[in-house]
Amino acid sequence: MFLSKPGEYEPCGVYNEKHLILFLCTIALIFVAVKFTKVSNQDDVKKIIRKSTIIIWILEILKTLFIISIGRGREINKIVPLYYCSLLLYSGLLSSFGKGMFKRMGDVFLATGAIVAGVIFIIYPSTSLPDYPMLHFISLHSFFFHGTMIYLGIIVNKYKYIELSFWDIKYYATLVLVLCIPAYVLNTRFESNLMFISQDFPGTPLSGLYHSTGKLFTPLNCLVQMTCPFIGMWGILKLKEIFGDTSQKSSRKIS
Repeated sequence: MFLSKPGEYEPCGVYNEKHLILFLCTIALIFVAVKFTKVSNQDDVKKIIRKSTIIIWILEILKTLFIISIGRGREINKIVPLYYCSLLLYSGLLSSFGKGMFKRMGDVFLATGAIVAGVIFIIYPSTSLPDYPMLHFISLHSFFFHGTMIYLGIIVNKYKYIELSFWDIKYYATLVLVLCIPAYVLNTRFESNLMFISQDFPGTPLSGLYHSTGKLFTPLNCLVQMTCPFIGMWGILKLKEIFGDTSQKSSRKIS
């Protein structure tokens, strides 16, 4: 079952007890990992990001080799890592090995988009559980991958690895756009749907956007991915900062 082909066993499916088990186990592992992560300086955070990125890349390569081994190597959607969540692969490299603005791009995505993407996926794992059993390599890989996104985002913010500014949206948007361009080119050539910017994605909110916007779907979807996750996460972090300062001031007054 662990390395079975799609269709050999009944797929896990979503929004059932098996999905719930994977969801709760992922949340629990993230909690434990954050709790037992020891950080004494900023370099420790960088080491965590670097080690996590290397592990994720190894698993991504193994996933690609598995897909090729079962005869689906020509399916661009399955083997080319050009999706929003794939940004973990590239932002991890930029954060770990980049300099200047390139490192900033990686750091900004990890602090914002990584958390958003990770949370959305474990709530609705549309690219793994509908096709594979719960204990399949692809299913477990997908939850580990997206759990790592959430974990790294929490670590980056918890230990203030970067001081996030609203204007960091330019770094975030640039990184997303860099993936959208080759994804669109490949979609046009191979009729794929990388970054989910060229075709309908039934059963998701993107389906409504696809049917209501027509030819504007691609640029609008790119724009949404280039802005909304960052703005949403930045807003949450600002509210946390504001209410955190308020509670600290109240504690001082009481004492």
